[in-house]
Amino acid sequence: TTGDEKYLNLAKFFLDVRGPGGHKQLQQHAKVIDQTEAVGHAVRATYMFSAMADIAALEKDSVYVEVIDKIWEDIVYKKTYITGGIGTHAGNEGFDQPYVLPNMEAYAETCASIGNIFLNHRLYLLHGESKYFDMLERTLYNSMLSGVSLSGDMFFYPNPLASSGQHKRSEWFGCACCPSNISRFIPAVPGYIYAKTADEIFVNLFIENQASLELKGQQIQLKQATKYPWEGKIEITINPKESMRFSLNIRRPGWVENEAIPGGLYRFTGESKVSIKLMVNDEPVDVSVKDGYMVINRKWKAGDRVTLELPMEVRKISADTRIEANLDKVSIQRGPLVYCAEWPDNENVRIHELVLNKDVPTSTLFDPELLGGTQIIKTRAGESDLTLIPYHLWNNRGPGDMAVWLSVK
Repeated sequence: TTGDEKYLNLAKFFLDVRGPGGHKQLQQHAKVIDQTEAVGHAVRATYMFSAMADIAALEKDSVYVEVIDKIWEDIVYKKTYITGGIGTHAGNEGFDQPYVLPNMEAYAETCASIGNIFLNHRLYLLHGESKYFDMLERTLYNSMLSGVSLSGDMFFYPNPLASSGQHKRSEWFGCACCPSNISRFIPAVPGYIYAKTADEIFVNLFIENQASLELKGQQIQLKQATKYPWEGKIEITINPKESMRFSLNIRRPGWVENEAIPGGLYRFTGESKVSIKLMVNDEPVDVSVKDGYMVINRKWKAGDRVTLELPMEVRKISADTRIEANLDKVSIQRGPLVYCAEWPDNENVRIHELVLNKDVPTSTLFDPELLGGTQIIKTRAGESDLTLIPYHLWNNRGPGDMAVWLSVK
């Protein structure tokens, strides 16, 4: 804000003086440059890690870069829920040992999800790789959105991946960090959609919007038209004030590339054979791919239109076998959305006892009357019909049984 370097130096000082000799819960057990894993309170940790990523970028500090990269890998490769949530236990509101990720007891605090988004955004700005926005999107559409009801006035503190009816959103909490954090974060989401360099524009999120960006001293109007995440078609209209050449870099989501999550903690059970379709002004276009982005470099004129079609297949996901809670289970994902089975849609099914047939077919349907309008998945469990809804929509019809991970034979 001020451009005065003394504030940056003070921020780095506050990081450099932490540890050793303190408690892991507070991330003060070691100097920050000697920390290589995520421990302790998850919200405190992600806020501190975000600050470390800022210092790494602004100071071009190679030591900070190496450390924060190792910490990110520890989180994503070993300690993240399929929903993007982090933090295992209520006792410490934080991380456990690698691969300890229970579902019913999952903490996955809403504030930790927001902190996880902060961290991934900063690491994207540091490295420019799409994998950070893959994690940001997963967390945004699943664990974070679960933290608030459709009515906007009820909130989750923890966001478990299974329930027997003991979980219910509340209007407020004695420690009300999550409601206030949601109210500050959601209005900021538009700022995550795009990024730019001197001669490039990056499309990171697919959200209907209109934006104005300045590039090479010229204003460029962008407009996205889409029903994502329900549908995979995105139209981007580019309107530069005058025709000009620049690169439009569009994120190629990892889930399209048969990568459920960077590092392989979760994997799709089969390969998708469907590819992305990309056109400019209704004509196929050749693109290069760099750091997970499809790069279209051309001279753009007002009214040029990019059409992107992402395959929105229903995919089954299995977990690393070291996650004991998910052995012989699968989760279901469509696009960026993780799905769950919830009691109101499956009154004749015992959700925690159901078993999916391994190769059971699925179908999808948009129900405009259900939960404000949502894409549901229909399948079978044994002899029973089974309906799945997006995880972030659960508990909007009262408490009851819910499960993200479903047994499979």
